[in-house]
Amino acid sequence: MRMQERRTGLMATWLVFLTAVHLAAFAALWRYAVLTKSGQWLDTVALTGNYIGRDHIGGLVATVLNAMSVASLLVATTVIGFIALIRRRIALAILATLLIAGANITVQVLKYLLIRPDLGIDPERAAAGNSLPSGHTAVAASVAVALIMVLPRTARAWGALLGATYTALAGVATLSAGWHRPSDAVASLLIVGAWASLIGLGLLLTDRVDTEPRSADAHRVATGLLLLAAAAMLGIAWYAADWTLALRPTPPDELSDNRLLIAYAGSALGITGTTCLVMGLVLAGVHRVVPRLAPAGPPAPRRTVSPRTPAS
Repeated sequence: MRMQERRTGLMATWLVFLTAVHLAAFAALWRYAVLTKSGQWLDTVALTGNYIGRDHIGGLVATVLNAMSVASLLVATTVIGFIALIRRRIALAILATLLIAGANITVQVLKYLLIRPDLGIDPERAAAGNSLPSGHTAVAASVAVALIMVLPRTARAWGALLGATYTALAGVATLSAGWHRPSDAVASLLIVGAWASLIGLGLLLTDRVDTEPRSADAHRVATGLLLLAAAAMLGIAWYAADWTLALRPTPPDELSDNRLLIAYAGSALGITGTTCLVMGLVLAGVHRVVPRLAPAGPPAPRRTVSPRTPAS
């Protein structure tokens, strides 16, 4: 019992730490991408290059973005809650729904409250105001994370891989369509990651007594693939951003197609890498916050009454 309590305490500490890291990363990203000239310039260069290859991916981009609506979000949330309920996890159904609602409401509130100053970097879009974080990316990411949590352990790994693919497509699609800057999508992923850690903490603290966490339920291969992909893509994205920043202060519309393509592709890798990182971290700990139900014990033996022997 003491060992179990110690593991629960360590997991709770880890989830609090993850929440703080996601929020700190969001704050740092916002300050750089929105409040500094170099951050706005880097975002604008990546967004300017989104026309390259648009004819080849325009159909896919439109399909991904058109599939996300308020109605589809409600349907997805209902399905996720239903999966948790048929698994006899009432708290999981409530908290998974809270994750989706909380993440998306937070994104919309932040988009309204945060101000994007006009630093003269992107005058064509200055009138549009702030676009950070991305609502479409938040919808895809929150649904994917909630799905990882409610799926049975035998399906979680595939759910995480498919969810990461869908979320990355949604985030990159907003950039390709010109709806959002790269930092908008990454900011949404960090918000969803923070909510995932908070909900994981809630699940850990409301754990049922008939659950049985097992290390064998950890999805080490899928988690490793996601985290390795995240490290590789974020490393390339960092290099592309550093190389692009060396071109300042050239106006974005005066850069060559090759340089715009590097910035655009690097941003797409940054969005995809952040998606893999968030999904990998969720998958790494989900077997602890949503452990399997303990097997039912053997039925108690029936009591038998020995016949009384007649008195002599």
